Amino acid sequence: MTRIALVVSDVDGTLLTKDKTLTDAARGAVRRLHDAGIGFTITSSRPTIGMRFLIEPLQITLPVGAFNGSSIVDPQLNPIEQHLIPPAAARRSLNVLNEFGVDIWLFTNELWLTRRGDGEYVPLEKRAIRADPTVVGDFAPYLSAACKIVGSSSDAALLQRCEVAMRQALGAQATAVRSQAYYLDVTPPGCDKGTFVQAIAKRQGISTDAVATIGDMQNDLAMFRNSGMSIAMGNATDDVKKAATHVTASNENEGFAAAIDMILKYNEAG
Repeated sequence: MTRIALVVSDVDGTLLTKDKTLTDAARGAVRRLHDAGIGFTITSSRPTIGMRFLIEPLQITLPVGAFNGSSIVDPQLNPIEQHLIPPAAARRSLNVLNEFGVDIWLFTNELWLTRRGDGEYVPLEKRAIRADPTVVGDFAPYLSAACKIVGSSSDAALLQRCEVAMRQALGAQATAVRSQAYYLDVTPPGCDKGTFVQAIAKRQGISTDAVATIGDMQNDLAMFRNSGMSIAMGNATDDVKKAATHVTASNENEGFAAAIDMILKYNEAG
């Protein structure tokens, strides 16, 4: 078997608890990885600014992947490789989201833009990324700088239908996938968490077989497919669990720390 040399983890629903807390057990688990000489980094649908608070406590020295891996930044959050949604695809995605009547956010590298400062999930996102939105009347001036467009709704079934319609509308012009039951993300084409895993493995001079990935949502399936070992969280849906090589406990029950212990034991067994 190939020993694991790098771990790539999702953030929300995986590394963090429901209330967006990084537990002492999670910190300790990453320290054990460092002590074992195993690299560690994170990739998330979060914007770049929403990753900052995790870099220091986890002693991350490798590049991290924001916007579902379409933006790769160094630990100081300086861009290494950045992709944008083509303006025509951004405009089309806004039309689809408007048709479904969901709240819309647009993220550039520096800004979180919304037309509704009182949107249902705005308080949750503010707490999650530790930043405030900029309220605008029109997204049009920002379409050429869009890193991610999000549709948010508490109606999970509606958002699932919206995801299908979005993929039909965009084709290969952009990637559409749910990062949470209540978030549908549109990100640049040809980039996902899987391509991020490939890029970091290449930078480390290792094969993707030597990478372990940990996640909980549909947008994590791409990195599962590009890693030798994949671990689904206990809070993941059944389809995500079936796509992984292993399943751990939920993010409310220190599932991330347990996943790290699985990886360490896997290496010891080899």
